[in-house]
Amino acid sequence: MIVGKVVGSLWATRKDNKLNGLTFLVVKPITHEDGAVSRDSIVAADNAGAGIGDTVLVTTGSAARASMSNSDVPVDAVIVGIVDSIEVSHD
Repeated sequence: MIVGKVVGSLWATRKDNKLNGLTFLVVKPITHEDGAVSRDSIVAADNAGAGIGDTVLVTTGSAARASMSNSDVPVDAVIVGIVDSIEVSHD
């Protein structure tokens, strides 16, 4: 799973019919070493009601499809949770 920060939204008027009704958000993964947001971003279907600025938990691959109500949806990244807090030991 990936921890990331929602930095934007994505809209697509032309897409596979199975994607209709889904919300897509742009997520930048967070590194655990210093809490920095990476430069690369991913697009994830939102299954948790997240918004811009939220720290989220993203699952990818077949686990992403399994989290959807219809496992035939062609997605490979899904937001499955909104993070309340993170504690990382810096030993």
